[in-house]
Parts: sequence; structure tokens; C-alpha cells
Amino acid sequence: MDNSATIIATALDQVGPRLKQLPLHRGVTLTALSEATGISKSTLSRLETGQRRASLELLLPLAQACRVPLDDLVGAPEVGDPRVRLKASKRNGHTVLPLTRQPGGVQAWKIVVPASNSAPQPKTHEGYEWLYVLSGRMRLVLGEHDLVLGPGEVVEFDRVPHWFGSDGTHAAEVLSLFGPQGERVHVRARTAKDRG
Repeated sequence: MDNSATIIATALDQVGPRLKQLPLHRGVTLTALSEATGISKSTLSRLETGQRRASLELLLPLAQACRVPLDDLVGAPEVGDPRVRLKASKRNGHTVLPLTRQPGGVQAWKIVVPASNSAPQPKTHEGYEWLYVLSGRMRLVLGEHDLVLGPGEVVEFDRVPHWFGSDGTHAAEVLSLFGPQGERVHVRARTAKDRG
């Protein structure tokens, strides 16, 4: 028997003992469990004592009747949580959430800019930056320009002294893409010919 078959057989052999341990099953008679699942009392008894191995047609109604996930009933190993847990940080009064997890290359950030009256302090850095206002209003000082951007507006720049913050009255949520090596965002628009 290969390793995966051994693991499955061991998990199925443990269903009976796990079934006895479930809080909902304690104090519930085999008759009541049989009525709830449609599985005969003799089958349930043999399953609990290990004289019968569980099958999918037994496991599904048992898990449902006992109100537990099927994984708990068979003792499935935990799998990694697929959710990405973003860790926000504060930078220059802004809340910054990294949206990319690998270092290098283009980095994506969601930035929350609180409503405040901050004095602009433009700075220059290497790389290419692209900002998209998701909501609210953001003030951007970019070189000689002093702009107020609203939802859906985009700016992009490279090595120009800049500062962005609140317009003084509104908070803003901004998507930022930053290419440390000067990578640019490639925006494509479909032409009428492409749509037809």
C-alpha cells in the first residue's frame, strides 16, 4: 500500500472514535442518530467500534447531522489559509497596505490619505510612479503643478519632485503602482476596430 492510501485508511479508521468525541453526539442515542442520518443503527454501531470503515455515503450525512465539517470528522490535515493577510503601516500620516508580496519589480500599494491640512514637502526618488484615486479627493504637488484629483483620475511621473496628501477637506483612497527601476505601467485601450 502506498503512502497516500495508508493515510486515507488511517483517517477512515479514526472516524468512529471521532464520532464518539463530538459534543453533539454525546448523549444522543444511536436510534436518534440513525433517524437523523438514514443510516441503520447496526451500521452506526459497527462504525463506532471500528468494525466498519466509513465511506463517503456515510460520512456526508454524519457530518451534516452532527453539524461539523467533513474535514473534522475524518481528521483531515489543516491546509494553509488562502487569504492574504495584509499588514498596514503608517507612513507620513498615510495608512499604507502592500498589495504585492514579492520584493523587487513593480510594487502595488493601497494608500489611505486622511483628511488633514498638511504642508506639502515634495521629494524626489528613483523609479516610476502611477497613482489612481479610488475614492475621495487627493492633492498632488508635482513639480510646478498643484492638482486636486478625484475618483477615477490617474497621474504618472518619473523622478519629479512630488508630494500627495489630502485636499484639506476629504480623505482619499489611492492605488499606487511603483516601479523602482523605472518600469512604466502599460495601459491599453481597445479601438473601435478591436470591439467590432
